[in-house]
Amino acid sequence: MKITLKDGSVKEYPAGLSVLEIAQDISEGLARVACAGEINGELVDLRYIITEDSELQIFTVNDKEGQHAFHHTSAHILAQAVKRLFPDVQLAIGPAIENGFYYDFDRKTPFTEEELVAIEAEMKKIVKEGLPIERFELPREEAIALMKDMNEGYKVELIEDLPEEEVISFYRQGEFVDLCAGPHLLTTKPVKAFKLLSVAGAYWRGSENNQMLSRIYGTSFAKKSDLEAYLHRLEEAKKRDHRKLGKELELFALLEEGPGFPFFLPKGMELRNTLIDYWREEHKKAGYQEISTPIILNQELWHQSGHWDHYKENMYVTQIDEEDFAVKPMNCPGGMLVYKTKMHSYRDLPLRLAELGLVHRHELSGALHGLMRVRNFTQDDAHIFMLPEQIKDEIKNVIDLVDQFYNVFGFKYHVELSTRPENSMGSDEDWNRAINALKEALEEKGYDYILNEGDGAFYGPKIDFHLEDCLGRTWQCGTIQLDFQMPERFELTYTGHDGEKHRPVMIHRVVFGSIERFIGILIEHFAGAFPTWLAPVQVKVLPISDKYHDYAEQVVEKLSEEGIKVEADWRGEKIGYKIREARLQRVPYMLIVGQQEAEENKVAVRSREAGDEGQQDITQFIERIKDEINSKKTIQ
Repeated sequence: MKITLKDGSVKEYPAGLSVLEIAQDISEGLARVACAGEINGELVDLRYIITEDSELQIFTVNDKEGQHAFHHTSAHILAQAVKRLFPDVQLAIGPAIENGFYYDFDRKTPFTEEELVAIEAEMKKIVKEGLPIERFELPREEAIALMKDMNEGYKVELIEDLPEEEVISFYRQGEFVDLCAGPHLLTTKPVKAFKLLSVAGAYWRGSENNQMLSRIYGTSFAKKSDLEAYLHRLEEAKKRDHRKLGKELELFALLEEGPGFPFFLPKGMELRNTLIDYWREEHKKAGYQEISTPIILNQELWHQSGHWDHYKENMYVTQIDEEDFAVKPMNCPGGMLVYKTKMHSYRDLPLRLAELGLVHRHELSGALHGLMRVRNFTQDDAHIFMLPEQIKDEIKNVIDLVDQFYNVFGFKYHVELSTRPENSMGSDEDWNRAINALKEALEEKGYDYILNEGDGAFYGPKIDFHLEDCLGRTWQCGTIQLDFQMPERFELTYTGHDGEKHRPVMIHRVVFGSIERFIGILIEHFAGAFPTWLAPVQVKVLPISDKYHDYAEQVVEKLSEEGIKVEADWRGEKIGYKIREARLQRVPYMLIVGQQEAEENKVAVRSREAGDEGQQDITQFIERIKDEINSKKTIQ
């Protein structure tokens, strides 16, 4: 059989070799660190036997796919340890997730911190035992009988819900057996460094109507040093938690009266409005026209857009004059109606309509997370209507705009392209044209991208932009979605060169994604120490005593007149205390004023970056900070 490797080289082997055996032939070093393989796009175990010509990739723990197998095995080690210590506990599911794994257990009481310590100790024993991990398959009835004998009711339910043709596979390590599709490592031995991180409640299959389970989260690595580095990043992330800093810096509030509906406080609104002002300024330059559409629209519109069929469970609905209405979860249908308010010619296109639209989506209470997962948020949407021959240029224009925005904040990012999913609308011809247009635009801009086959929206393929923050975490924010379907559903037309009616093509796109979520990301990225241009308070004036309040007021007035966001600390506290307070508030600049400053019309400057900078003329300082604000300088 011929095996095509990742680098394009082709090797010949006798049929019936495992992925591991081929890895050993390539390199003993590769075989030692290999975790999983991929055969013709399908992730498999190293024990998988190849019998025909195939494309093969081999993954280590440094690859996302290898990490998946490593973390999945770690989840089974956790479950085995729990079953050894608490035999009556029932197993639910235990997947690999980004940066780790979890396992759900049905237990009368949640696990305690002391019990987690005991479970970790048992996991270390299992790793030390180096248990071989074996995969086996069973017919449906035998699989159900096995799980019933083991008193694993949740596993029985999972098997019963599998399609008839599905292969039912299990993994055994020592006395422990679990229903699982895999892939897994060959033994428990490589999982040398791990940590159980937390316990949370989770409903079986995510439904509030089902049993509440106890979920244990963990992470694992091949090296202790990697685990220590990860735990350090977690500690740093806790310090940067936007919920904690949002409260300390008086940016926003999360109140019981509005779960999932954030309240923005005055300083948070300053930050928010600065972002929006920048957004408006740059969109105007890029040829966008801003619109606003209603928050509530009637049910018929949502049937027409497809949201009523595909998204109703996430929508808030109401009745007005005995007619069904919905609070908009997305801005697109309103944008369609704006397009239809007048006739369009090919000369009008491309038409770029931008909207800062407030949308509402029903999220389960357990999924809510500060500003990152909310029930109402503002999308910085735009819908671009264009001629087919304008597609590639418009996509490139959006890519340039997104790149400009992210560079201003100092973000690195990577790009992913998602193609047609199984449940999709439209013809093959439209989809192929859309996917090719996105690919060509990215390639002509010189972008490397990750291809996600089958992960597009039901109406079209998309490009997603994933930001990387200062802790190396990624956040999906910007997106460009090409859509041939919505213009069809809403019967949008333009008059072409030939005087006939034609269908425009449409782009949906966001840059920030959600203003609220982007603010949460910024808070954590900068640890609340925003660049001067973004800071809600850019300068704090600190009079040494009340004798210098008059001069301090003059300084505040001069700064305010120049559009600088300034506050003064009028309290009768010692100057050292005032400086510490301003530093805790992450204010970029403090201006200390006393007798000498008042007499010489100067200020003593302390900056967040450099500390004490000595005296400066007030006019000189104003010029300096205005230049910093106008240039949108970002210091990491």
